[in-house]
Amino acid sequence: NAPIFGINAEGRVNEWNRKMAAITGFSKDDVFGKDLVDEYISDEFRESVRQVLDDALHGQQTDNYQVPLFTKHGDRVEVLLNATTRVDAAGTIVGVVGVGQDITAINQSQAELTRVANDLQLLIETANAPIFGINAEGRVNEWNRKMAAITGFSKDDVFGKDLVDEYISDEFRESVRQVLDDALHGQQT
Repeated sequence: NAPIFGINAEGRVNEWNRKMAAITGFSKDDVFGKDLVDEYISDEFRESVRQVLDDALHGQQTDNYQVPLFTKHGDRVEVLLNATTRVDAAGTIVGVVGVGQDITAINQSQAELTRVANDLQLLIETANAPIFGINAEGRVNEWNRKMAAITGFSKDDVFGKDLVDEYISDEFRESVRQVLDDALHGQQT
């Protein structure tokens, strides 16, 4: 299930399993004998990937290194790689074996989550309604522009402070604290 490739001491592919072929669209025959970095790594990552492989060729293994590869159709896939030194029977370093995990879908999901989070943050910040947030201790962790305009307190003024103790008048403190405590425990009011 894991994508596995090997290179010789010159950086030329000498191992390419079925999973690597499935991920990239290149068969073992397509890649065998070709320079892995020059042929299948994008320009922006060639130097860093070459360094990881060179380090492994000098006995320094690298774990959990993200390697971007090109597919046969020009798409980019991401493989989380462990680069391990390959030695012969005499103990001489003869190449590198890369064992990885295809993390392309994970990276795409994370990028989408980041985009959605940024969109939501922008929506909160620019909403025409006052919006605030508190953490489990009741300290302010969100305060949009409208809240600042209404109260006169900027986000920097209130961030990290106890909302109820600092900004709610004595007469409403207990009732507001109860509503917020209920909300923090999943009870809508």
